[in-house]
Amino acid sequence: MPQALSVQFQSQRTHLRRARLALACVSIAANALCGGSVFTFPLMSPALVNHLKLTQPQLTTIALAGMMGQYPFAAMIGKVVDKYGPWACSIIASCLFFAGFGLSAKEIANTPDDITVPSASTFHHLTIYFFIAGLGAAFSYFSSLFAACKNFPDFIGIASGTSITLFGLSPMFISILASRFFSHPDEGLDVTRFLQFLALFCGAVHLSGAFTLHIIPLPEDPPSVVLEDPEGSVQIDEQTALLHGKRNHTAEVETGIVVASPIKGGSVVDLAKDHYFWALAFVLFVILGSSEMVISNIGTIVLSLASQASSTTVAPSTDVATATQVRFLSVANTLSRLVVGPLADFVSPTAAASGAQNAPRKRYVSRVAFLFFSILVLVLTYMWMVLGVRSQVDLWALSIGAGIAYGSAFTILPSLASSVWGIENLGRNFGILTYAPFLGTPAFSYFYAFNAASHSNDGAVCEGIECWSTTFSWYTAIAIVACGVTGYLWRSWRHQV
Repeated sequence: MPQALSVQFQSQRTHLRRARLALACVSIAANALCGGSVFTFPLMSPALVNHLKLTQPQLTTIALAGMMGQYPFAAMIGKVVDKYGPWACSIIASCLFFAGFGLSAKEIANTPDDITVPSASTFHHLTIYFFIAGLGAAFSYFSSLFAACKNFPDFIGIASGTSITLFGLSPMFISILASRFFSHPDEGLDVTRFLQFLALFCGAVHLSGAFTLHIIPLPEDPPSVVLEDPEGSVQIDEQTALLHGKRNHTAEVETGIVVASPIKGGSVVDLAKDHYFWALAFVLFVILGSSEMVISNIGTIVLSLASQASSTTVAPSTDVATATQVRFLSVANTLSRLVVGPLADFVSPTAAASGAQNAPRKRYVSRVAFLFFSILVLVLTYMWMVLGVRSQVDLWALSIGAGIAYGSAFTILPSLASSVWGIENLGRNFGILTYAPFLGTPAFSYFYAFNAASHSNDGAVCEGIECWSTTFSWYTAIAIVACGVTGYLWRSWRHQV
């Protein structure tokens, strides 16, 4: 009888845990789908130009504030999620989204409609408010990512990949809501109502995460069996390898793979002395920095080009064309994350993925090949901007190319860093490498913004291919250099990564 009660109690606990996990999964998905709402700023750019008379450098600064709000406090956010849990990050994200988007809506609503020059105070306030929203995006990202990883430790690849993919889909999801409920054929996007909606919607979703995003304890492990061996007493269970050492050695001989020990970077100083680290940082500076420039400025790039219509069709409005490019970016970013992660695990498994006690699977190609693919896509994309783009319909390649390069690079980076410098300090090393886009995004963005401003009249938004043709010519040259540096890393790490 006591045994039957114990089994029943254990069954109830299992069902309760599954229910809590299901609720956590819903909350993870909801946080991820709302977390990237700050990336929909290109949808607002045309309305901000018309209503607030903001210049191109001012628009770029506001967009950058939202993009770069994610990076400066990454280490601090990691400590919060490690010490308190994902729920703490979710409730902080709720407050930041509510404040950032809500104050932005209030600022725009209080601006008169008849202004002729941009207000410096409005520009400064919006910059601060979008930085707050960008910081909220970082807390949201950590809440969904680590809630998924820590609740499904046996399927951490699928868990992290799914949450990151949903986060990448967020701009498309939000842009669909904006086009359907907050846009008018004649007036375009109602920015004030849209921002009010984001404040309430994102705030409420992340507030609910404070109650659901907890780490659910794992079921108790089965008891271990203690067996004696000639060398002493050891604990053996069903996961213990029966042959130590010999199996891995035999597998290395048969497959021709030598599992190289990662280069241990015990301190930041050791990492800074590694010239391969600086080479990788430069490549990420180019890939992620220039891609984020495209993501944050695709709206004004659309505005610079004339729409194209045939004799039987009507040219789409600027808002519709911008929303289309945002969706292209989001879908390309998402699909690249879905494809590159599993593909890299299959063709280039790491030692950790193979398991210390299992035979390492054969590597077919270095993981650096995926980074090389990303930069090569950007070279071709930027060349197309210089040689082939003449109207809004030609911009599909820019949106898709930047989305693929951005998603692929960010997906491969954690496993690449752990393979080279070890997993012990992966969080620190990954955080340091993310300073590459933190510096690269403003560098590439302001290069574009000031070049566009030099071809505009009286502070108006620049129109014509001359707004960015020189910019993308330089981008092409820089990307070619980064392509060569990536080839050098591929050659140097071909037996290790």
